[in-house]
Amino acid sequence: MAGQDTLSTVERELAEAAARRAGLRAAVIVVSDEVFSGADDDRGGPVAADLLQRHRLTTERRVVPDDPAQVRDAIAAAIDGGARVVLACGGTGIGPRDHTSEVVRDLIGFEIPGIAEEIRRRGSSHTRLALLSREVAGAVLRPDAPPVLLLAVPGSRGGIRDAIGVVGDLIDEIIDQLDGAGHR
Repeated sequence: MAGQDTLSTVERELAEAAARRAGLRAAVIVVSDEVFSGADDDRGGPVAADLLQRHRLTTERRVVPDDPAQVRDAIAAAIDGGARVVLACGGTGIGPRDHTSEVVRDLIGFEIPGIAEEIRRRGSSHTRLALLSREVAGAVLRPDAPPVLLLAVPGSRGGIRDAIGVVGDLIDEIIDQLDGAGHR
């Protein structure tokens, strides 16, 4: 009987997690001057949206130039629109127009450093250039809205795959903890 109780508890928790995730909204914000101007195709944004949808998140996508104010506005609009997970893809390098990491740091209430560290570690196993990336992961805390997981990740398809590979299976746990639920 105890085994059945445990099984039914596990099944119930899985069903509850699936129901919560089905209602979660995500936003992918592609940060690129070239994509915004039409000089280059958006190759990373569709990958991010597809991977997040595979994790059963309703996903929207937007492209903005490498301009801090426009990146900030796009993130705010995504949060105002109900996104609980926001990926800002691109602008995380060390070039003079790479500002995404600073914008994200300014918006979060606290960092979740292990996520950024693991994304960078995974990326560096494929290319040493990942060591030049400045990923940031943290929580946006606003009194008028639920907490939001906000990430600044590379704009490359590989960097996006690494990022979602790290957070994808943790999204339920992250959102639960941000919402005040206990640790699993």
